[in-house]
Amino acid sequence: MPPSLAVSKLLLRLEARGYLSQTPDKRWVPEERFFERSLSDAPVAAGHPVTVSDAISRPFLIDRFLVDKPSETMLIPVRGDSMIDAGIHDGDRIVVEMRTDARSGDIVVAMVDGEFTVKTLDIKRGKPVLLPANKDYPAIRPKGNLELVGVVVGLIRKYGR
Repeated sequence: MPPSLAVSKLLLRLEARGYLSQTPDKRWVPEERFFERSLSDAPVAAGHPVTVSDAISRPFLIDRFLVDKPSETMLIPVRGDSMIDAGIHDGDRIVVEMRTDARSGDIVVAMVDGEFTVKTLDIKRGKPVLLPANKDYPAIRPKGNLELVGVVVGLIRKYGR
């Protein structure tokens, strides 16, 4: 079978299974299903080991889990350790919904006096304060401007770098 015929048959099979589709100009593009990963129905114990039998996996889209508003969401790399006690480490990617409404207790990305930071938003005496999650860092009280950029809704970390 010529390579172009084999490739064509493969593309048509992937289209039939919902992994690919063709644009009006006949270009192949991945569908959402293309990005599915397997998610086990059985959790793994982080305490004492448990017996698991017949664990079933089902399709899972990481984006669908982490991202509610794709056009308003950004992944931002983290540098530094001021949020380490909140589980946000140097090198992590935070999933940020780009919005300016946040509540006290939300972890936010903010521009404070011209510099970006990720901290927990708090309100003290009616004024915003940005709290680190590391005792080695002070709270940030804006001297001038505080602009909320977004709210952290998730986190991505890769081990074994």
